[in-house]
Amino acid sequence: MHPKLSRAARRFLCCAGAASGEDLSDEGSGSLRWVFSLRELRSATNSFNYDNKIGEGPLGSVYWGQVWDGSQIAVKRLNNAKNGTEVEFASEVEILGRIRHKNLLSFRGYCADGPERILVYDYMANSSLYAHLHGPLSAECLLDWRRRASIAIGAARALLYLHHNATPQTIHGSIKATNVLLDSDFQAHVGDFGLIKLIPDGMDHEKITSENQRGYLAPEYIMFGKPTAGCDVYSFGIILLELASGKRPIEKSGSVKTYGIRNWVLPLAKEGRYDEIADSKLSDKFSEHELKRMVLVGLACTHSEPEKRPTMLEVVPLLKGESKETLLKLERDELFRPDSTVSSQGTSTPDGSTDSVPRKDQELELAGA
Repeated sequence: MHPKLSRAARRFLCCAGAASGEDLSDEGSGSLRWVFSLRELRSATNSFNYDNKIGEGPLGSVYWGQVWDGSQIAVKRLNNAKNGTEVEFASEVEILGRIRHKNLLSFRGYCADGPERILVYDYMANSSLYAHLHGPLSAECLLDWRRRASIAIGAARALLYLHHNATPQTIHGSIKATNVLLDSDFQAHVGDFGLIKLIPDGMDHEKITSENQRGYLAPEYIMFGKPTAGCDVYSFGIILLELASGKRPIEKSGSVKTYGIRNWVLPLAKEGRYDEIADSKLSDKFSEHELKRMVLVGLACTHSEPEKRPTMLEVVPLLKGESKETLLKLERDELFRPDSTVSSQGTSTPDGSTDSVPRKDQELELAGA
């Protein structure tokens, strides 16, 4: 192991190697480099050039880079990370090295140099789910139904792993379409997991919530600012509704009025009008049965009462069509009855969208924050 590495960095290397089943102590092992120098990352990103920037969020900016061996990397330069020494930062990011799954974005390493706190990941060739549904790649219509269904299951598996199988079990805290990255085969890789640990204590959750994340937030997170596994499930449910409909979590109707995707989908689902929910870009080339299943699971995940949402252990088999009895039971739930009044009066959510909320003693119906 490199003699110049700090004790925390050495410990991090050992943990990462144990988690992946690989000996990462040899610097010549492939393209893995757990500790990067600032000079190396400046060179890889052309000094964090604006032309290399591929994303920006409340915690920092992401740059495309290429290291000496030609491999491509995504470099996340943090701007709201906890202040601390290199040792403290290495201890915080240690968890990222332990958590490895084929549907999680692979973490390559970090850099802590002076005030700089930087994370390095694998670069995903096909950008993000957001880019294909709502962004610059949406016009190319590259996401057919088969790919959408695969993305849904892949992202669900990633969350199942984080919530139930990872050591330690981990809450993501920022599930959204921009954090579902797609590789060259359009397989889903969930990114930004574990970053919630890097947010400074006492920082207002609204300050680190980007505008494009607000439509994904569970009502209880809006109220209390405390992320839970149930909040992740809610956010994932919004992604399922996006995949099925092609609509944004919050859509503008006219110049002022806005509405949340859940409140648009639910009435149509109650009436069985799934063909109207389906994204027009699919050109009617989809399995109506599978789309219906995705919509039902998405609506169940976004239930206003956290205890009535499924866990990711239940979501994965539902999406794969392996729980037909559970799906039938879900379809008969009062949430989907035509005369159900689960969504009633319309009021303004914190983001200004017009969504339904129940009585004061109940939780918000839709997280449009």
